[in-house]
Amino acid sequence: MNATADTTNPAASPTLTELGSRVRAWRARRGVTRKTLALDSGLSERFLADVESGKGNVSINSLEAAARALNITVIDLLQDAARPALARTQALLGRLDDSQLDQACAWLCTTFGLGDAKGREKRVALIGLRGAGKSTLGTRLALDHGVPFVELDREIEREAGTSMNEILLLHGQAGYRRYERRALLRISEEHPDGVVITTGGSIVSERETFELLQSRFYCVWLKASPEEHMARVVAQGDMRPFDSTSGASHEAMEDIRRILASREALYARADAVVDTAARSLGQSLSDLRRAVAALDNPKEST
Repeated sequence: MNATADTTNPAASPTLTELGSRVRAWRARRGVTRKTLALDSGLSERFLADVESGKGNVSINSLEAAARALNITVIDLLQDAARPALARTQALLGRLDDSQLDQACAWLCTTFGLGDAKGREKRVALIGLRGAGKSTLGTRLALDHGVPFVELDREIEREAGTSMNEILLLHGQAGYRRYERRALLRISEEHPDGVVITTGGSIVSERETFELLQSRFYCVWLKASPEEHMARVVAQGDMRPFDSTSGASHEAMEDIRRILASREALYARADAVVDTAARSLGQSLSDLRRAVAALDNPKEST
C-alpha cells in the first residue's frame, strides 16, 4: 500500500489535526518510530508525517493499516481516551445481560441524580405496535387521573408546522426524528404534573430517542398477539406500514410478525408490560391502572 496524502488544502482541519495527534500519541506510547510504523503498516513515511501534522486526508483503509501496525483498533484511534475508572466500569457492565443493564442504569440515575427523573412517574408513555390499543386505553387512563392525553404524532406535526407526510417528504427520517425529540422534550417540560402520551411503534428503534423517552417518561408496553394487532389495524382501515398492496392478508400478517420479532427486546425494556391479548377493554384498562399506580390523584372510574 503506497498511500499519499492529499495536500491540496494546506490548512489542516480540527478533525484531521486531532486525528494526527492521536496517531502520534499512540506511536509514542508504543515506542515505535515513524519509519518502523511505515514498514509495518505499508504506508509511506511522508504520508504518516502528513497525517500526524494534520495535513493528511487519511482514508479508513490507511487508518486501519496504521492501527493494526500499532496493535490497536480504528475505534481506539477515533474515540476519546477512556478514564481508568470508566474503563473498569464499562468492563463490568459488559458482563451484564440487557435486563441487568436496565437495572444498573436505573440505579445509577437514582443514586447519582444522572437522569431527568423528576416527575417521571407522573408522565406515562404508551409504546407498542399500532393496534395495541394505545389511543383508546391512553385516553381512558388520562381521564381517570385527570391529566392531559397527548398523541406524539400530532405534537411532531405541531413542532414542524406541517403534516407527517410533508415532514418525511421535506426532511426525511432524520428530520422527522429531530422533530420527534424536540416534541418529547417540550411535552415533558410542559407537563411536570402528569400526562399520558402515545408514541409511534418505531420509536424504540431509535436509540437516542428511546433513551430520551425512558429518561423523561414512565414507559408501558401495550402488548398484543400478531393476530390481534392485525384485526385491530384492519378495523381501523389503515394498514401502514404493513405491506398490503397485493391484498394478501397473509403477507401483512408476516410483516406484523417480523416487526414484532425485531422490536420485542426493545419493547421489553419498558418499565411495565400490559398484555392486552385476549383481554377486554375493561380488563386491559384495569391492568394498565395497576401498572401506573404512581400517577397522583386517580379519580373514581365512572
